[in-house]
Amino acid sequence: MSKTISMCQGKGSLAHNNRKFLAKNIDSSRTKDNFVFVREKLDEAYIRLFGGAVERYNAKQKRADRKIGDYFKHLFNRSPGDSVITGANKQKSFYEDLVQIGTRDDTGVGTPDAKAAVQCLSEYMQDFQKRNPNFYVFNAVLHMDEATPHLHIDYIPIGHFSKGLDTRNAMAKALEEMGFGNGENAINRWRLSEWETLRRICLSHGIEISEPKKSRGYSYTVQEYGEHRDEIRRLNEEKEQVKAEIEKITKKKVKADEIEKIEVKKSVFGKSVTISPTDYDILRSVAQKYAVSEKSAKKLKDENERLKNKVSSLKKENSALKAEMEKYKMVGKRSVISAIHQSAKETENKRMRSSLKAALQVIESNGLKKEFEAAERQVNNKEKIITNGLTSEI
Repeated sequence: MSKTISMCQGKGSLAHNNRKFLAKNIDSSRTKDNFVFVREKLDEAYIRLFGGAVERYNAKQKRADRKIGDYFKHLFNRSPGDSVITGANKQKSFYEDLVQIGTRDDTGVGTPDAKAAVQCLSEYMQDFQKRNPNFYVFNAVLHMDEATPHLHIDYIPIGHFSKGLDTRNAMAKALEEMGFGNGENAINRWRLSEWETLRRICLSHGIEISEPKKSRGYSYTVQEYGEHRDEIRRLNEEKEQVKAEIEKITKKKVKADEIEKIEVKKSVFGKSVTISPTDYDILRSVAQKYAVSEKSAKKLKDENERLKNKVSSLKKENSALKAEMEKYKMVGKRSVISAIHQSAKETENKRMRSSLKAALQVIESNGLKKEFEAAERQVNNKEKIITNGLTSEI
């Protein structure tokens, strides 16, 4: 029998993970069997990771109001606690992954399968930090006092930057630096890689792992997962009961042509007729099927009418768009003609300026510049006299 590997994002409760309180699903007599891999205070982890970066950043600042004091408070406006804090930009104070092999049904604590699962989880955890250098693990524990052995891994993502604070809490950057790319699917690529790592470890211990199932993205705690399994079991029992009822009803199915076989007798009361109870059941069954068929037909007819209206509306829109396109084509054609005329004028002006320049060079090279300027003044004076004369007449 193959087992499943469950890897999901946990709620991130250090108080639960470190057993500062005991939930109702915990067997306190087995709490001593829990194994702690790492346990460091969150505030100390932040100082270790980001203290040097804050000092380097502050040394470059000339204004006191731009300096960073406590990096954690700078991000989350409060001191660290036992639970995950989400900042204004959806950044989390730390992240948690919950890892489990099998279920309470096939890998319950105390069974040989659970013992093998513990070996696999321990081996997986030992190299977690080495595989994920940008995920700083400050708290990790293997729980043995619940239904199934499982890991809680709490870590802080580290990203490096060339501007501003050079080392930050940055999940996207951490995933990118570890080679899992960018975008929303980066975390899925990372989790699939971790799943494959644990699968290989399980295979080396003789545990066959089934393919991962698609989920809707919801992450369960171990307690919620157990309750979820109980609910599935209850619903399966109800489903079996419903199936049994359906089988009983199926035995009574009839075809429409069986109506012709029904024997009808005249009643002694007026125009009424009588039929047997069995025939009555047949009629009722056929009538119910007819009613369902009528409803389906009406629904399809309404949908067909809606689609016809939609097609008609789209055709009208298409016609309007075509007319608009023709208008823009005409405007574009006029614009092109205007542009050609303008280009021709500019070309002619350029040619005339070139000719004038060449003529001036000839006049100047032959020592006729003064005579040319005197002639130009005479022409200008005559133009003024003519213009003034015309103005007076007007």
